[in-house]
Amino acid sequence: MTQWYAYIVENKLGQYYTGICTDVERRFNEHQSSGPKCAKALKGKGPLVLKLWCIVGNHSEALKIEIWIKKLNKAKKIKLVENCLCDSLIQNMLLDEDK
Repeated sequence: MTQWYAYIVENKLGQYYTGICTDVERRFNEHQSSGPKCAKALKGKGPLVLKLWCIVGNHSEALKIEIWIKKLNKAKKIKLVENCLCDSLIQNMLLDEDK
């Protein structure tokens, strides 16, 4: 089974981009290159900084966590990044949001 990751990238404007992938280093390099596989939201907005990445399990869990992170306001995303909440902590927060 393939391992999935969630990640947050910050662009030069201080905006956060959230995504999921199976290889964080490869995906970040694709974003950095501003090539055809770069997310439109990040094109031309480098330099980019990988602010957070964490293992999230399978594809389904990764999608749920990506959606959860994208729904957070900027202040909560900053808190998430600064506290380096990873792995099971993010999953526990996701479960708490569902209650």
